[in-house]
Amino acid sequence: MSGFPDPAPEITIILVVADIDRARDFYRDVLGAEVYREYGGSSCVLRFASTWLLLVTGGPPTADKPTVTFAAPVDPDHVDHAFTIRVADCQATYEALRARGAAFLTPPVASEWEVRAFFRDPDGHLLEISEAKGSSQGDP
Repeated sequence: MSGFPDPAPEITIILVVADIDRARDFYRDVLGAEVYREYGGSSCVLRFASTWLLLVTGGPPTADKPTVTFAAPVDPDHVDHAFTIRVADCQATYEALRARGAAFLTPPVASEWEVRAFFRDPDGHLLEISEAKGSSQGDP
């Protein structure tokens, strides 16, 4: 039970970016996202890993969000959210994404329960690839 009337809702993740073309190219060319639609040079909808991703440029408050300003991250070392992308083979994915231009913070690091590596998009949003070990393969 989702608490919403049918049909079931979908989630769209909104990322505020400084340069829509640069961000679109990164998500399309590096991560393999599919461009679904673009709106006037200020937003781009992509389909990525069974999720909708909406890239938008920053902007001032609007009638429906009167106190909210959208702005791209200022300091990529202070994170308020991150994406985890579950993969079957972290090392192979790391190599493939590096070959397509992803800049990782470190090579994959193994722990008792996973192998993971972090990288950023052109605006500094943090992304993680993670290979679960053992029985937690389907966990978020």
